[in-house]
Amino acid sequence: MFNKSKRISETEEEYTKLRERMVDEQIRSRGIRNRRVLEAMRKVPRHKFVPESELKYAYSDIPLPLCSGQTISQPYIVALMTESLELNDTSKVLEIGTGSGYQTAILAEIARIVYTMEIIEELAKSALRLLEELGYKNIVAKCGNGYLGWAEHAPFDGIIVTAAPKRIPQNLIAQLDLGGRIVIPVGDFYQDLVIGTKTEKGIDQKIITGVRFVPMTGEFEN
Repeated sequence: MFNKSKRISETEEEYTKLRERMVDEQIRSRGIRNRRVLEAMRKVPRHKFVPESELKYAYSDIPLPLCSGQTISQPYIVALMTESLELNDTSKVLEIGTGSGYQTAILAEIARIVYTMEIIEELAKSALRLLEELGYKNIVAKCGNGYLGWAEHAPFDGIIVTAAPKRIPQNLIAQLDLGGRIVIPVGDFYQDLVIGTKTEKGIDQKIITGVRFVPMTGEFEN
């Protein structure tokens, strides 16, 4: 007789091995060293966040398509952006662009609390449903315009943006705590992944690498 529970168990073991290989070959080997980031990448089941049609690529180092023209970022970029925030277990983080919820889950494994916003209602609802199913209790989500940020819960220790505006929105800079970091892709067709650190004089920026994210949508302040 076919034992469904045994087959599910075997499949999950296979995915666990694929995550270990993903971390060793795609992430550690490219310079990611933060222990908590590596542990989160090993733990969070990326295969649960990708469409069924893309399951065979769940642990490949590539972005994968979601609905409405959106994507789930490649694992290395997720790890790089997370490590760049320099989070700890007291951190309060704002994520702009919930997407599938995968990056949200990685953040929630590290930070005290994650506030996440998604402008596409279908994605916002499906991501929150999955995150709740996986048992996360430190995530607060809403559907809204990321350009506006979430002033009600500011200031944030870190802000991560997973879609590219042409410049860093001033609302997000204003909602970052002094000494806090924002990690954001900036540009049009050609984009730079930027780390910005909040100082008393404004924001100090440093380019990490070139990237390709979907454009940030919504109302942009002048």
